[in-house]
Amino acid sequence: MPVALEEFGPQIWIADGPIVTAAAGFRYPTRMAVIRLADRGLFVWSPVALAADLRAAVDELGEVKHIIAPNSLHDTFLAEWRRAYPAARLYAPPGLRRRRKDLAFDGDLGDAPPAAWVGEIDQVQMRGNLITTEIVFFHRASRTAMFTDLIQHFSPTWFSGWRKLVARLDLMTGREPTVPRKFRNAFIHRRVARAALWRILAWPAERVLMAHAAPVRSNGRAFIARAFHWLDPA
Repeated sequence: MPVALEEFGPQIWIADGPIVTAAAGFRYPTRMAVIRLADRGLFVWSPVALAADLRAAVDELGEVKHIIAPNSLHDTFLAEWRRAYPAARLYAPPGLRRRRKDLAFDGDLGDAPPAAWVGEIDQVQMRGNLITTEIVFFHRASRTAMFTDLIQHFSPTWFSGWRKLVARLDLMTGREPTVPRKFRNAFIHRRVARAALWRILAWPAERVLMAHAAPVRSNGRAFIARAFHWLDPA
């Protein structure tokens, strides 16, 4: 199936990749984003499988300079992007260096953006979670907040059998995207998570991009507040 880039806003494009199978046989769709920076270099967020048509579309936009794994769970396709773009810098979120010793990372992601995209893309480290520490990004030009696994949503018919029941109990198939119950329970240090959330809610987000949910194209900040209402008592 052809993979195409879709313009999502000023200087940002998205593409859906193949379905991947995670633990216990749960199937997840994949989505990535490409942001063109002021220097014309490309920032690739949560890369999907690098099909030939996708690579051609990306190369038309500019030179891939930064390859981003937003959390330690989204590493499936990093090696093939590294091989395809050896001059690009590969960035690791907390915990991924230890798990992927086969990859040579060039930088680590934290609360402060590096000089390469400072002033264009903001970021917050969502700490305090036992499952993973996710880096949430905000692209200023398109007013897009970018979540990887912390907010998810699936059609009630996406899963079947016992997985359908688990997904419903995990809040993955509700009315709109939200934080799955397993991630809520895994936030054992809620004070630091709440501080990160307040920083995210300070962004003037209009759009919200998620790896495992349909994008939100308006009123993004209000949507994020609803998704995390359980964490922010205010």
